[in-house]
Amino acid sequence: MLDAAVAEIPVPVAPGCDWRADLRALAFDTRRMLGRHPWCALLAHTRPPAGPHLMRRLEFMGAAPRCPTQMTYAALIDRHVLGSGVQEAEEARHESTGDAFTDALAAVRDLAAANPAVALLTAWLTNPAGPPRDAQFALGLGVLLDGIESRLPAR
Repeated sequence: MLDAAVAEIPVPVAPGCDWRADLRALAFDTRRMLGRHPWCALLAHTRPPAGPHLMRRLEFMGAAPRCPTQMTYAALIDRHVLGSGVQEAEEARHESTGDAFTDALAAVRDLAAANPAVALLTAWLTNPAGPPRDAQFALGLGVLLDGIESRLPAR
């Protein structure tokens, strides 16, 4: 079932000349698939990538960039993609409960307000702000790709 969902992700036959663009496109395509099948993000953590589509996707991720730690970098990107998928699915589920989620958030805000050691958290809980999910995902992915690039051997 997981491999069938992963089959929806377009994976190029070979990496292009821009490994960052390749991995960015694959990460966003994977995220879109997770939006259609939110259960995949949770299921991916429960089994090895044994299906042909899962293996092909990971092989592509590992092929760009070429370096001794390439599969570690692929795993880091997947952790960001899958972790974001889990969080976004849970947020959507909680948002659908409406008042129950709002009430729970208010209780956390009141708990934080009683603790002067968490003034920044209290301020944010009082007036939550920040970029939308898409921008947060792109920011995190960019930070990861920048970090990977900074660790690559000079070419």
